[in-house]
Amino acid sequence: MKVALYWTVALVLTTGVLASAEDMPMKPTPLAQLIAEAEANNAQISAADHSWKAATHVAQQITTLPDPQFTVQQFSVGSPKPFAGFSNSDFAYIGFGASQDLPYPGKLKLKGEVANREADTQQAQADVVRASVTEQVKLVYLQLAYHEATLAILQQNDAVLQPLIQSGLSQYSLGQGSQADVLKAQLEHTKILREVTMHHQEMGQLQADLKQLLHRSQDSADILPEQLLATPLRYTAEELQALVQGHNPAVQMDTNAVEKQDAQLKSAQRDGKPDFNIGYMFEQTGGGYRDYYVLTLNMRLPRHKRVEGEIAEATEDLNQSKQELDSQVQQQLADVQKQFIAVTSTEELLKEYQDGLIPQAEAAFHFEEAAYQSNKEQFAPVLSSLLDVLSFEHDYQQALLDHETALAHLETLTGATLR
Repeated sequence: MKVALYWTVALVLTTGVLASAEDMPMKPTPLAQLIAEAEANNAQISAADHSWKAATHVAQQITTLPDPQFTVQQFSVGSPKPFAGFSNSDFAYIGFGASQDLPYPGKLKLKGEVANREADTQQAQADVVRASVTEQVKLVYLQLAYHEATLAILQQNDAVLQPLIQSGLSQYSLGQGSQADVLKAQLEHTKILREVTMHHQEMGQLQADLKQLLHRSQDSADILPEQLLATPLRYTAEELQALVQGHNPAVQMDTNAVEKQDAQLKSAQRDGKPDFNIGYMFEQTGGGYRDYYVLTLNMRLPRHKRVEGEIAEATEDLNQSKQELDSQVQQQLADVQKQFIAVTSTEELLKEYQDGLIPQAEAAFHFEEAAYQSNKEQFAPVLSSLLDVLSFEHDYQQALLDHETALAHLETLTGATLR
């Protein structure tokens, strides 16, 4: 009996806890938490980081001296058989030797410098990928927040529209209203239902995109964004443009490419110097014959024509990288200016909606509604006023989304934290 009572109590408590968990509202997830998750789990970022880390090991390979060579040599006399004449000729011997290639001083160091600059470029490329993924997370998150707010507006306006439809039907049944007005109100209700369905479809697609960026299972719970709020911009256009040169990922990648090509040019110029090879061999003879000791020193002289071609190619590559860097800077500065204009213009729009259009539309709707309830006004002006409120609230949310989206783009372009 005690065991049965224990399990009964446990089952009741467990059921109560599960029911409470189901009744609890879903908590919004902060954007910063999702960005950190994407940086830790996103496959594109991970692949770019591995590519960069692999590039950091190239300099160690290039700056190391070439592999030494070890030689075993057997010299026969009078017959091709091994060791023929070894006991009766001082020409027969078995030799043991080693040799080492020695590049001209400074060549390996310059080649290592090229490899290091390539690794820096790969790191900058990883930063570009990271910034791109972060921006995608931001944009999807903002769109989800926009759809959540828009759905709330649609549901709120539909809740206001439903009693008006019922009131219109009642008055029409008494011969005091217009059937056309009632049908139009019902049509607007159906339009709202269509908008709700379309928003749910878009939200489902956005959830799939966001889970892919976060490397979450598509079967995992949907992500609830925080409420979309306007963020003031505290930087001037000049301050934002000043941040591009030192913090823009694409500009940094092209800057590293210029440094790499500069190191490549210096390495090509150094390749005109000769390389060396040193070798030593001990040759043991048979019987009482004296052994041989051989020291060799070789020098390789690079062909001038080939070196000139390499220098010319490296020079042109350097000039190309400089022009690409300049083009990238100008492009990023133009993008900053465009996004700055978008932010400032949407700030003005938001103020106009908040301080003028929406309050005025709500006041007009309440006036028309009161007049309609007092039988001093027809149903059509009431419906028109309600639709104006819905339109302005939707436009406000769109302007808010455009404002925050432009800020997200500015964060990527400047590397600054603006939201």
